Amino acid sequence: MHAFRSARPWFRSPLSLAIASTLACAAAGSALAQERPPTAAEEAVTLDSVVVTANKRVENVRDVGASISVIGERQLENMSASSLTDYAALIPGMQVQSSGTPGLTSVSLRGISTLSSGATVATYIDEVPVGSSGIYQSAGSLMLDLLPYDISRVEVLRGPQGTLYGAGAIGGLLKYVTRPPDPVNREFRAGVGLRSVSDGGQDWNGRIGVGVPLQEDRLGLRLSFARNGLPGYTDNAVDGRRDINDSEQIGGRAALAWDGDAVDVDLAVLHQRIEADDRAVVALAPDSYAPLGGEFEGRNWQRQPFTKELTLTSLSVNWDLGWADLVSATGWSNTETLDQIDTTVQFGEVADLLLGFPEPGSSNVRYTFDLDKVTQEFRFSSKTGGRFEWMAGVFYTKEDAQQRQVAALGQRDGSPLPAPFDAMFGTLAVIDLPSTYKEVALFANASWRFGERFKIDAGLRQARNDQWFSQNVSEGILAPIGDAPGASREDVFTWSLSPQFKLADDTMLYARVATGYQPGGPNVALPGIPPSVDSSMLASYEVGLKSQTADRRVQVDVSAFRIDWDDIQVASSFNGIGGLVNGGEASSEGLELASQFRATEALSLGLNAAYTKARVKNDFEATVIPQGAFDVVLNTGLAGDRMPYVPTLSWAATAEYAFTTSQGLSGQVGGVLRFTGDRLSDTTERQRVTAPGDPSTVLQEEVTAPLRLDSYRALDLYAGVGRERWELRAYVSNVTGEGGYSSMTPAAGALSGTLAYLAAVPIQPRTFGVEFDVRF
Repeated sequence: MHAFRSARPWFRSPLSLAIASTLACAAAGSALAQERPPTAAEEAVTLDSVVVTANKRVENVRDVGASISVIGERQLENMSASSLTDYAALIPGMQVQSSGTPGLTSVSLRGISTLSSGATVATYIDEVPVGSSGIYQSAGSLMLDLLPYDISRVEVLRGPQGTLYGAGAIGGLLKYVTRPPDPVNREFRAGVGLRSVSDGGQDWNGRIGVGVPLQEDRLGLRLSFARNGLPGYTDNAVDGRRDINDSEQIGGRAALAWDGDAVDVDLAVLHQRIEADDRAVVALAPDSYAPLGGEFEGRNWQRQPFTKELTLTSLSVNWDLGWADLVSATGWSNTETLDQIDTTVQFGEVADLLLGFPEPGSSNVRYTFDLDKVTQEFRFSSKTGGRFEWMAGVFYTKEDAQQRQVAALGQRDGSPLPAPFDAMFGTLAVIDLPSTYKEVALFANASWRFGERFKIDAGLRQARNDQWFSQNVSEGILAPIGDAPGASREDVFTWSLSPQFKLADDTMLYARVATGYQPGGPNVALPGIPPSVDSSMLASYEVGLKSQTADRRVQVDVSAFRIDWDDIQVASSFNGIGGLVNGGEASSEGLELASQFRATEALSLGLNAAYTKARVKNDFEATVIPQGAFDVVLNTGLAGDRMPYVPTLSWAATAEYAFTTSQGLSGQVGGVLRFTGDRLSDTTERQRVTAPGDPSTVLQEEVTAPLRLDSYRALDLYAGVGRERWELRAYVSNVTGEGGYSSMTPAAGALSGTLAYLAAVPIQPRTFGVEFDVRF
């Protein structure tokens, strides 16, 4: 049984008697008391003052020599964003693949797809990293999908960020910046909303935020709570259930901020829970890709609940030493995840084909993940604004993790197998995967200014990680009973260099060369599988231009990049047992555009686009599994393959018109037209049966091509009106009811290899909503 969650389809190892696939453009400022937040058009007037913390300093985004996208609080509110899929199209080069509910999410940037259990995009909340750095918590498919309430902005850094953000930031960084407590102004905000999905269900959401100065100019407290209900819209043909994929997000946060003369302290506790009864999956015909039943109808014999709870405590201390600033950032997080999948198609046939029952049974696999993570960073930073700026620090993290996999088999109606089969085969496998991950890193960054126009940024990071894990099989027939521990240690060096030249006061030309890495780790002890997998390494080359013209009414950011990715971690499996291997090399190159045009004081237009060509450079290294009389040689990617879920072209066009009435009302009307090109679900897999020790003698060959997901475009509209203390907003997502799919996976029998259907996750259908907010 796999230790890793993989994107590989079930039927790719038809000889296996086990699990062959595992789940192993401006930021809004804080609203003052009794004030309505500015509209996006109003924010466009001050686009040049948007600040980010990409380099762990507060900087104007126009002065940072890197590709950065910022989604502000106001834009998130207008779109009624509740998950990454709601605003990913606004970020050039960013792709989000949903497995049917918030929290079951994979994220890629610039064609750096998730091909293994590890994430390629790091996630931060303010100063603290969240999610696993190791390879046993399925971080690649369980990305943090934070309910964006009480969030001042979302920063997305494209390209490797290894020097400042370390492990997992090989493709980029997703950073949530929360609203800080205000030691001066009081604030109360509350809101309620209703949402309805076409031909689906309805649900409500509510939110409240309170800001209180506890000691004027010194100590502030902020409390917030939000509940967001997501109505279901997919049905189940097996048991007749309707709208089965409804889910609920609940988030709360408490934060204290002390603004001292020399020392500032920020303490926060955040909790979020995602709970879904089932997931949005549609059953498609393998030949025509047409729905087997209704347009939004799936086929599940077992329920597929999903829950994820995150508790994060963070403490940040900033000490002004006069000559420099000392920052201490401490974080502790606990993440608990339950993910149950229906595996009736894959393993139900064990009942009839292996045990001799008159019909197939039903089956499920239940995954539970528990992660405790402690992080500590100390860094010294010079004062901002000098000719020479520097930063140096140390980072430490320790992760204690547990993964459990339980595979069960019952009769078709869900009842237990009759005795004695229930005791012998009712539990197909129980596997525990405890693991630890420790990392220590030293990093430094510096900027030199030569005159008024030229600057060079440079950074480096030296990291060491120590890992341990054990595969403990205590029950079942799918894997050998016993314990198989493993350990690994590796040293990784990353660096970056970025020269920047000001062509004019509002125009900057920059280049950036940077490296990043995805940690490796100990592997399962299996024939053909190495005892450990090495880190994936990546080098990125980028040139870009940031410009504002026409009295800062036109903003254009354009960049071109080339990425070379080596030692890619990929999943390899046979006979139900699988691990990771370092497959080979890939490249990604492309162009990105982010632009905004303020046509008038009221009308703002924007266009974001990305052209990406991401390909496998050579056949991934083969995994050879001895089988006595023959060898099985597996390649999980072939030269020329497109990287999974990366469209060649994607874009989003935005427009917003702000207005004010003679009655003192103000508001906005806007929309987003987004396009995602066709994608492939995976790389090609080739399975060869060869003579023992002689790979040149091919006895049998099977090549499995990936599935193709068609392109789609969707239109989202919104409008709002209000006064100083209240606002009413309405929105329609996917106005025309455009059909399209976010992800797609084959469902086939593990014994027979018979392909039953394609399990596809649809994009959000037409959704109507209304929101009302008050502020005091």
